[in-house]
Amino acid sequence: MALTGLQIQKLLPGTNCKECGSNTCLAFAMKLAGKKAELAQCPYASDEAKRILGAASEPPVRCVELGPQRELKLGGEVVLYRHEKTFVHQTALGLNIHDTDAAESIEATLKTSAEYLLERVGEKLRLDVVAVTQKGMDARAFAELAATAADRTKRPLVLRSPEAGALAAAAAAVKGSRSVLCAPSPGAARELCRVARENDHALALTAPDLDQLVALAGEIKAQGFNDLLLQFPARSLAEQFQTGSIARRAALKYNFKPLGYPTLRFVETGNLLDDTIEATNEITKYGGICVLPSFDAAQMASLMTLRLNIYTDPQKPIQVEPKAYAIGEPKTDSPVFVTTNFSLTYFIVSGEIENCGISAWLVVPECEGMSVLTAWAAGKFSGAAIAKFIKATNFEQQVSRRDLVIPGYVAQISGELEENLPGWKVIVGPQEAADLESFVKNRLSPQPK
Repeated sequence: MALTGLQIQKLLPGTNCKECGSNTCLAFAMKLAGKKAELAQCPYASDEAKRILGAASEPPVRCVELGPQRELKLGGEVVLYRHEKTFVHQTALGLNIHDTDAAESIEATLKTSAEYLLERVGEKLRLDVVAVTQKGMDARAFAELAATAADRTKRPLVLRSPEAGALAAAAAAVKGSRSVLCAPSPGAARELCRVARENDHALALTAPDLDQLVALAGEIKAQGFNDLLLQFPARSLAEQFQTGSIARRAALKYNFKPLGYPTLRFVETGNLLDDTIEATNEITKYGGICVLPSFDAAQMASLMTLRLNIYTDPQKPIQVEPKAYAIGEPKTDSPVFVTTNFSLTYFIVSGEIENCGISAWLVVPECEGMSVLTAWAAGKFSGAAIAKFIKATNFEQQVSRRDLVIPGYVAQISGELEENLPGWKVIVGPQEAADLESFVKNRLSPQPK
């Protein structure tokens, strides 16, 4: 029977030293009970605690940390479905380069990996890793390319080579980057385990079939090395889908440790559409790292948007700060619009206002991250609530114009809003943000001089 947080706390030293990353021993005990931490994080755990808790305190899927500051976290999940709690550590996306690629191609990929940025609903999305694959015969050149990639991109690397010796040289060249060594075979994995430990890297395992991969993971773990990733030997999209699901279920439901690790997959079908489908499967079916063969802007934007949606907490809406936002360079007599603080709503409305070619004010009251109709139904987007927010923020003193455009879906609040905001005229805008441009052009008159 699993121990509770209070029972676990009694086995901890009780010093509240914070060296484990938690403020108190009780907080750390609660993490252990929820399998969100490992006992090894406590530097003062007694032999009795280690004996009683031991592996039972480990998260069902180990959290592997990559990057110079260990900023990229993989695994560590505790649920099968995001609606149960939420997924936490996103599938890492990266691009691959070969040591035999043309210098111009390598330079372009490294530049993209370092500089690519996609902004969506207030989130800044970037590439997470860079993979370096050896195809040539020169192990020294492979190691030098790895060092260049680590220095140029400041990202953790995924190092792949058919030769354990070449991987060992590259591992030493990028020591401190906290990267991943891809063992080409079970025999190489046993040799590279020492290399990964000495250079502080993670190790990705592979084997001809799943049974052999399970045995290999158990063997390496028994040697005391636990920063592992798994490369499943899937030969089709269906097998890839099934294996990912079976492994996650075995780790979470049955605490099967050999499959309780993040995964690594190189997507290289040779077809952009098929690559996208395989990458989509990785994002939706528990992938740890997904490496793409090349950069395509449309593909990357689609994958990152999907990933953002999958790894957004469904119980906690994304929201922006409640305040009056300046769209463009508004003046005191510029138009005033109002909407809710649900991020997607805000960015759509603000974007459409920008597309109108005007400067305006966008008033965003506190609506707990709800959309317009949801907030109205919950009583968070009423005439009284909007008026109270405008007065509390002294927005009336910022503008001379007394027209307020509200979403068309909540036209019924216009009377209440005018009652609570004396001197203001409420204008009912369009129901859809896409119609704002024609509304501004045809119905929103300029402020009289």
